[in-house]
Amino acid sequence: MLPEAKVIHLRRAVAASLFFATVSLSCLVLFRDVNSHRFFSTFPSSYTFSGLPSIFPSDDPVATSNEYPLEKVLNEAAMKDRTVILTTLNEAWAAPDSVIDLFLDSFRIGDRTRTLLNHLIIIALDQKAFARCQIIHTHCFFLVSEEPYINEEAYFMTPRYLMMMWRRIDFLRSVLELGYNFVFTDADIMWFRNPFPQFHLDADFQIACDHFTGSFDDVQNRPNGGFNFVKSNNRSIEFYKFWYSSRETYPGYHDQDVLNFIKVHPFITAIGLKMKFLDTTNFGGLCEPSMDLNQVCTMHANCCFGMDSKLHDLRIMLQDWKHYLSLPPSLKKLSVVSWRVPQKCSLDSLKYFDSPEKSVQE
Repeated sequence: MLPEAKVIHLRRAVAASLFFATVSLSCLVLFRDVNSHRFFSTFPSSYTFSGLPSIFPSDDPVATSNEYPLEKVLNEAAMKDRTVILTTLNEAWAAPDSVIDLFLDSFRIGDRTRTLLNHLIIIALDQKAFARCQIIHTHCFFLVSEEPYINEEAYFMTPRYLMMMWRRIDFLRSVLELGYNFVFTDADIMWFRNPFPQFHLDADFQIACDHFTGSFDDVQNRPNGGFNFVKSNNRSIEFYKFWYSSRETYPGYHDQDVLNFIKVHPFITAIGLKMKFLDTTNFGGLCEPSMDLNQVCTMHANCCFGMDSKLHDLRIMLQDWKHYLSLPPSLKKLSVVSWRVPQKCSLDSLKYFDSPEKSVQE
């Protein structure tokens, strides 16, 4: 047997070896963790690392939560004057080869619109939309909701649809309060030209129309909440608060209807809000198409109900625009090309306004 002193010495040596091994392993793990954090933090606002979709699948909670706060997302996407472009997306419009893909394609083939994608933030309303956004776009933000089934298709004028519309208004108010101007655009609006040169310099709030009377100041214009440009200031912030609170005054109405009610309210005059309505010559839609492709900036698939109908006419729009671009300048000036829409999105679909089961998200 070993003498007792040697046994004690051996035990101490083994214990010391185990201690140093443990410390070394801990340091190695800590070093790798710190460097991994530095590596991932060098990437822009993907708000979970969208470059590795196979590592972060769509049902992984890591891939369906924001990595950065809203203000950081806005800051990284903003233009020099703190303007961002915002759209919202839910699962129904996020599927491959669906509305969101056509929306992004329009920027890529439009006139001076491709670079505007650098300033576009997609606001995802559900986890699947957020996961898809991370694959196809740089700037994504997940607007977390406690509402169950938000990812399901929102049929027009159903409680889920109304909740989604009012949630959008409240979110836009928060963007203004953070000091950012925004262009809000529905994803079923095709961007064919840079719209900024057509905006009114003196307006706080300017909005596209389903029907334009011919005057930018005429409150009889029928505004469409799917496209607007809003400057961040005290007037616009108070206006959005008033707009959102008016949902309780007019229960059961969506934001666009309520805007039509309140646009002549004395409160608008009292706060000094400068409101302008955008000409459908530049900002058209299927309700009232922009007939001159030499002037069109955006085209909205409004007055259209049913996903298949909407997708069909959006694809025709893109085809018409590509055909226009292929013409020599002399023929473009003659305006020999016009839209072939609406087709499936005929104005007859308006009769389905009160039939949610036959209509989908406007």
